[in-house]
Amino acid sequence: ESGRAIGEAARFYKVPVDRIIIFHDEIDLAPGRFRMKKGGGAAGQNGIRSAIAHLGADFRRGRMGVGHPGDPKLVHAHVLGDFAKADQPWLEAMLNACADALPFAIKGDDERYQGEVMRLAPAPKFSPRQAANGG
Repeated sequence: ESGRAIGEAARFYKVPVDRIIIFHDEIDLAPGRFRMKKGGGAAGQNGIRSAIAHLGADFRRGRMGVGHPGDPKLVHAHVLGDFAKADQPWLEAMLNACADALPFAIKGDDERYQGEVMRLAPAPKFSPRQAANGG
């Protein structure tokens, strides 16, 4: 139901949909990766599905990579659970970079915003061998 609150706030404050940025976790991006996108579908993300229902699809999205747990049965717990302590450094860096680069997003320059976030907080390098062994 997050889309209901966003939609009501947008209408009350008369914020055009294309000026709204919704930041959300994205399992289709590696941990620490960041992408800006405008429009599109929900891709199984319930919060985005709710936002589309109440705003339409033309809002901007800050897609914050959290990675896929590997097994589809583990997705629910992965996205609703707490981050591991080992994830804190890249997570904190990405959140700080999203805040520090925000002037570019406010100006509507999503490409520059995305680039600046990734410059300030480069995604960690994960070894596929390490990931397969649980690390």
